[in-house]
Amino acid sequence: LEYPVRKILPPASLCKLSSARWGVCWVNFQALIIAMSVLGGIILLGITVCCCCCCRRRKRSQKPDKDDERAMREQEERRVRQEERRAEMKSRHDEIRKKYGLFKEQNPYEKF
Repeated sequence: LEYPVRKILPPASLCKLSSARWGVCWVNFQALIIAMSVLGGIILLGITVCCCCCCRRRKRSQKPDKDDERAMREQEERRVRQEERRAEMKSRHDEIRKKYGLFKEQNPYEKF
């Protein structure tokens, strides 16, 4: 009886799958197929879990957390207060310029 080298699984005419062996006598084809299927399933499950964890971590890092939101809000408040102070100082300086006659007109050529 020759070993069917050209085929991965031996044909049913030679022997049943449960009694077929691969290469050496102690490697059962049926056990090998089951073990490879379980191993492949575990690998696919591991890859899926890793992808889900990476996507969740990336999504969480993109969303600003409460500290970032609070810092941005405070920065915006400081910017608004600074603009208010700047406008107040400008109006105060303009009043002083008017008082002493140093106020520059918008278009100096309108007089002519």
